[in-house]
Parts: sequence; structure tokens; C-alpha cells
Amino acid sequence: MSYFTEPAHTHGTPEKTAVLLINLGTPEAPTAQAVRPYLKEFLSDPRVVEIPRAIWWLILNGIILNVRPKKSAAKYASIWTGAGSPLKVFTEAQAKLLQQHLQQHTDAPLVVDYAMRYGNPSVAGVIAKLKAQNCQRILLLPLYPQYAASSTATAFDAAYKTLLQMRNMPALRTIKHFHDDAGYIKASAQNIRDYWAQHGQPDKLVMSFHGVPQYTLEKGDPYHCECLKSGRLIAEALGLNKEQYIVSFQSRFGKAEWIKPYTTATLEELGRLGTKRVDVVCPGFVADCLETLEEIAQEGKADFQHAGGGAYHYIPCLNQRPDWIQALGELVLSNLHGWLDKTDHAQLEQSRLRALELNATR
Repeated sequence: MSYFTEPAHTHGTPEKTAVLLINLGTPEAPTAQAVRPYLKEFLSDPRVVEIPRAIWWLILNGIILNVRPKKSAAKYASIWTGAGSPLKVFTEAQAKLLQQHLQQHTDAPLVVDYAMRYGNPSVAGVIAKLKAQNCQRILLLPLYPQYAASSTATAFDAAYKTLLQMRNMPALRTIKHFHDDAGYIKASAQNIRDYWAQHGQPDKLVMSFHGVPQYTLEKGDPYHCECLKSGRLIAEALGLNKEQYIVSFQSRFGKAEWIKPYTTATLEELGRLGTKRVDVVCPGFVADCLETLEEIAQEGKADFQHAGGGAYHYIPCLNQRPDWIQALGELVLSNLHGWLDKTDHAQLEQSRLRALELNATR
């Protein structure tokens, strides 16, 4: 086993604590050439697709990677911004805003950065960058409110695999989920409330979460239950009764049964019923991305209105809302307990001088 080369160390350098936000990822550009390697990395993850590797290898390399990149690139192109992928833009902004927020609440040496599970900046690359800054403690925070093996767990996998190749490992803490965190629920409800204050209320609110195969629930994945709880808590915060909202699941892929109800089928049914207005929000995403801006805001609207529905509104994700950054900060600080004690600079200087004396006598 060979290990990564350790960064140079100077005695007396203050140790830092790092917060690493991890999101799903994005291709480098809205082109088939850029989408293909991103999809290959994503869909090659055994936590994402749990079917026999040999069979899946043939399907992935023989069919999907020859057909899907062009279609996905066109979808990415429809939401791409001058600054790049919305997911990357918003995640980077959240990291910067969180750094600013935390600096107002602690004077301990603290670094906030972000990584993407698939694509760049990679988890391995950012952890190496944090180590070079003498971050000896790292809090991992996947930006998925609800835990799933195919999202949160695989983000942890990437970090653990990186640490396996280190001689001097940093201390590690993880935040598994925050689906019922009071700050997240409050910010999510206020986001909807603010939108309604400007645009009025709908006949039905659809809370659409990313879907997962049904077998993951049967094998013990808590994701489905956590989505339902988040939806219920947000609805309660808004004062909605059970007839005023629906929790559904989007992004179904393949022929296997996924957890229900499906968002597409839900919107089509609401359209057939002649619903005058539907609002859709995606509480499972804290930053807008392809699945929200294209699949829900564009395709969802077409599904609903082609089926006979009326007005359709997509409510943006939390993105850069101040109350969300505050909630994120409170979540982080509650998980950094004991790691943010004030640095004793006098003690560090004494340590540095002792090290120099020892080196001089050798």
C-alpha cells in the first residue's frame, strides 16, 4: 500500500477545522462530450445502480452511454447559465456564504469548501487541498436533507476512500441527514410562504422528491420515510391540511418499480381533474439543478398542462436564502461541538520553539 505524500508541515502552525459541503455533481459543459464521462462515473457507482456488475456494464457501455449523453446535454443546455451549471454556481455560493456566517460566530480557524461526488471539484481533490491548509478536523456535510444509500452514503464513500490512502488522517465527522432539522424545515416553509405572498396560493402544492427504486426501501433504506416526514413537517409549518398537498417522487429511470406516487403521473392526474393551479417545490434539493429547473419547471409544466391543467408554478430551491444559510450554520455549529475551542497562540509558539530547539540539538 502506498500513501499520498503528506503536505509540508511547520511546527507551531495552527490546526484548522474544515466543513466540506458535498453535492451530486455536474458535467463541465452542456455537451455530449462533457456529459458522457460524468454519466459514466455517476452510473458506474454500485450504490447508484444495484444490479449485477457484468450485466450493468453491458447495458451502460453498450446502450446508455451511446444514447443518453446527447439527450442529457440538450437538457443541460436549456438551464445552463453564463456562470456555468446552476448546481455548481449555487453550491459554491452556499459555501462562501456559510464561511461568512460562521466567521461571525467563531474566531477559531475554520475553512468551508465544497466538492462534487461526481465530476469536479472532486472529493479527493478538495480533501487534499484542506490538508494542505493544515485542516486536521473535517466535518462532511452532504447537501441531501434525506439520507439515501445512493446519495449520502456514496458521498461518504468518496471521502473514506480518500482517507484510506493517507498516512496522517484528519479527524472526521459526518452529518447523515437533516430531514427534520428545525432550521431546514422553517426555511423551506418560509421559502414557499414568500413565493405565495408574491404570487398567491395554488389549489394544490406538490412536494416532489427525487425517486429511488422500491427495492431500496424493502432492503432498509430510510429515504422514503424521511421524505414523507419532511413533507409533513413543511406542510404543518404552512398550516396545510392533507387535501392541500401531495408528496411525490420524480426522476424515475429504467423499468423497475420506484417509490410512488410518481411526480409525472401525479401532475398528469391533476391536469385531467382540471386543477386550476398547481405549485411544485422540491424540498429534497437545497440548490436548483437539472432535476428541478428542467425536469420539474419545464417537463412538469408540460405534463400538467397537456393533461388539461391550468396555471403551473415552480417554486425555486433554498439556494442563497439568508434563512437557509443561517439554518445551515446552526446545523454545522451543533456538529462542531468541541472542535472550535479558541486556539492558544502562546502555547503554539512555545511548541514551535521547543521543536526548533530539539532540531538544533540533533
